[in-house]
Amino acid sequence: MMNALSSVLCRDMARKGFPLRLLQDHQKAAIAWLKTAHDSTSDGGVGYGYYLRGQPFSVYGLGWRPSYVETSGYIIETFYDIAQAYNDADSAIRAEKVGRWLLTMQNIDGSFSNNSFSNAGGIVFDTGQVLFGLVRCFVETHDRAFQSAARKAAYWLAGNLEEDGAWRANTHLGNVHTYNTRTAWAMLEYCKILPDAKICGAARRNLHWALTQQTETGLFDNCSFKKGRAPDTHTIAYAIRGLYEGGLLLDDERIYAAAHKAAMKMTEHVSPSGFIPGRVSTSGKPNNSYSCLTGNCQMAIIWFKMSRYFNDPALYKIAGDTLNFVLKTQNIKTKNGNIRGGVKGSHPIWGRYAPLSYPNWATKFLIDAILIKQSIVRS
Repeated sequence: MMNALSSVLCRDMARKGFPLRLLQDHQKAAIAWLKTAHDSTSDGGVGYGYYLRGQPFSVYGLGWRPSYVETSGYIIETFYDIAQAYNDADSAIRAEKVGRWLLTMQNIDGSFSNNSFSNAGGIVFDTGQVLFGLVRCFVETHDRAFQSAARKAAYWLAGNLEEDGAWRANTHLGNVHTYNTRTAWAMLEYCKILPDAKICGAARRNLHWALTQQTETGLFDNCSFKKGRAPDTHTIAYAIRGLYEGGLLLDDERIYAAAHKAAMKMTEHVSPSGFIPGRVSTSGKPNNSYSCLTGNCQMAIIWFKMSRYFNDPALYKIAGDTLNFVLKTQNIKTKNGNIRGGVKGSHPIWGRYAPLSYPNWATKFLIDAILIKQSIVRS
């Protein structure tokens, strides 16, 4: 394992990337890695990720971490999308298996916690991300156990929303987060399959509240994990995507136009190589010299989608450049199966976002970005 760490560190210190391969080769390696992450635990969930660090940084040490409730929820959608796009029955089986595990992790009140232990306090964002998976499992399997669990989660979310449309209780670190627009989007996905005025109304209120957080720059207040810190591109993309997808589902131009404004602001930070700073302040100033690769993938998804919706070739190019930057950091030839095809938290790997690790959600969003690009090319 130390040899793997030394190899990655040396390459990143020299700023050496990997040659671009065929897009399908990168995708095949990423999918294989995500399946390895799923196989890394025995409970049915998807392992948090692979870590090249141990004590004193973490109680878990080197290697694979336990299943992660939050991201396992939205990885379900990716497994089902893989199954449909590539006629991969194994991925559909995996998606349902993850869903079955999540049914066992739901708290009595309908919420989900941000760790691998049920009956801990529910968290709004984590519950929202699991809701995506529960809804998709119900659509694919028609099993009413998923419908019931999704309903309980959606009603818990609606019940915790304050009158002004913000979630303040049961949030990460006890802070209000604009990126919970992604939770509102999940509630609207629920309503698309199982119409419910209460759930839809709550989601709409949150998206309207998020509009009050948009500054003149187009970016958002309260978009960071921690107060007083410039947000990661990861959470910025969460906020933008939630507004965009939610606005389209509600057919509310004011909402998705706000997302478009923020997305266009973020294009100012894309270098010719596709590099995006790991953090960007609310005032629009880049904060770091590393890149949050998860955020790169998420922004590529947003720009690909908006390029198609707004018929904007320039956004398509920016999305492609951003995606290619990530692909050049992806090692798809190493013999180390714990790394091969995965996406680092940061580039260089010692950057401040998920340092010295390959978190499962980074690879999930890379797969999603490639799927969207391929769908655009086909159309």
